[in-house]
Amino acid sequence: MPRRTRRTAPSRPKQKVYGPPPPTREEESAQENDLIEILKSFGCFESNVELRHRENVVQRLDVLFKEWLTEMCLQMNSPDIVPQKVGGKLVPFGSHHLGVASKGADIDILCVGPGFLQRKDFFSSFVGKLKRQREVKDIRVIEEAFVPVVKLTFEGIEIDLVFARVARYRVPQEMDLLREDWLQGMDLHSVRSLNGYRVTEEILRLVPNVQNFRLALRTIKLWAKQRNIYSNSLGFLGGVSWAILVARICQEYPNASASTLVTMFFKEYNMWKWPNPIMLRELKDCHFNLPVWDARVNLADRSHSMPIITPAYPMQNTAFNVTPSTLAIMKEEIQRGHTIARWSQLFEKPNFLKKYKHYVLLQATSATEEQHPAWVGLVESRIRHLVVNLERNVLVTRAHINVQSYPERSTGNARAPMRTKWLIGLVFNEQGGQHLSIDLTLQRFSDIVHSVACRCQTFREGMSTSARYMSQKDFSWDLPQEPGRRVISEEPQPSVSTAAPSPTSHQATKRSRSPHSETSSKKFKSDEGPSEEVCLSQSKSGGLKRARTPESGSPSKRVRTDLLRPAET
Repeated sequence: MPRRTRRTAPSRPKQKVYGPPPPTREEESAQENDLIEILKSFGCFESNVELRHRENVVQRLDVLFKEWLTEMCLQMNSPDIVPQKVGGKLVPFGSHHLGVASKGADIDILCVGPGFLQRKDFFSSFVGKLKRQREVKDIRVIEEAFVPVVKLTFEGIEIDLVFARVARYRVPQEMDLLREDWLQGMDLHSVRSLNGYRVTEEILRLVPNVQNFRLALRTIKLWAKQRNIYSNSLGFLGGVSWAILVARICQEYPNASASTLVTMFFKEYNMWKWPNPIMLRELKDCHFNLPVWDARVNLADRSHSMPIITPAYPMQNTAFNVTPSTLAIMKEEIQRGHTIARWSQLFEKPNFLKKYKHYVLLQATSATEEQHPAWVGLVESRIRHLVVNLERNVLVTRAHINVQSYPERSTGNARAPMRTKWLIGLVFNEQGGQHLSIDLTLQRFSDIVHSVACRCQTFREGMSTSARYMSQKDFSWDLPQEPGRRVISEEPQPSVSTAAPSPTSHQATKRSRSPHSETSSKKFKSDEGPSEEVCLSQSKSGGLKRARTPESGSPSKRVRTDLLRPAET
């Protein structure tokens, strides 16, 4: 019989691997240690003493809030059992809750109370209780904001308090705020306030390794701040948007180290095709009559340039303010980060004056230091709309706002006017006489600021705004890195400006804050509602409040469905 031969399966060709080999465990560990040292050099980590101090402040506010709830029950002549069982819940959210707060960062805190309380009680009675505490300084109430907030300084730490009511007679400490059924029938302000904590907690629950996520997020936040693309109010991304972007990379690479996550962050988003949305989970609608981002259903959502969707219901786009110019700038920065080989190069600050040949110089002037923060906040809340209007000009291909502002005082005199300046870099698609085409846009910007301030009674004597075109050669030296230095031009240029009428009301007050801090623009959110003007006027309690009026000369009317006030994590 013929001998049978054993047939063997043909061997598969060895799969080719392109590019450099992945780093070894030792190399990843060395890269991560180098990254940690660089972050420490930039002050990205709090000491144990500072962290304990923050925790003590949160605990002290928790005691005050629960005491106030008990006092309110007694004032309302409630049965004896109600003050004993009313409870109350106070939880931090934002960067503090994510565990990525840097030195000097503020703390966002959510206060949850029972449904039988009125919102006005929190902003009057509880604020009065806080004012009686010797640890509390510079307290302000912004009750008419998109997310009503109480701003204060407690033992040197800046605090933002928001309030939410739930339809219960008692609020136990173990209450799960992630349950969607609490949102059914809840007032819109409470939904917005509650969403800050819900989004933060969902992000932490959806990442596979929290420690690696935190280190990677600290790195990306530092990079974004150093490269001047960290500002939600000016059309870039805020803290919650960057957190969602990093969390998505953590989901894609669950076993990767923090240094690898940062590398993959730039690689993945360098190839990402916007406006495809970034989501940590599938879209969900509980049908509670709350607006939810869904480009498949809502036509307005399809116009968003950079959808980054929150993981908690009602899901919203945290990057609603991104414009074509800011999207292009962030894509360029991500591409640059993808080509960087060393950590030190990643965090180099750009030279804004060397980047463009044409600029718009904005200036806000006020008579006193007390008036200046409120006036700067109002002007800054309108800058994003100016950028959008400049983008609409057929001769302008890019309008790039530098997120760093430059405050100055005219002389050494304490009574001298205060000024703050911003620069917008421009790219024209033709040569010669282009700046003449934007003069009308600049005049309209000044007129709108003037109109808004008059309606809101924010104007004080000595307040004014100006906007003028400048070329690169008009500057005699580079922009200073430290605040207080001036931007000098060799030749005076014509400008368009508005001056303030005489005041009829008291001066607005505000706690002193660095204009370069990550929270400086959180106070005035012109971008938080659909086609609305934002006014800041003085409330009866002495704080600043926000009023809404129809917008004139505004950008395209897109329906605003974002319920979330993007947190500055």
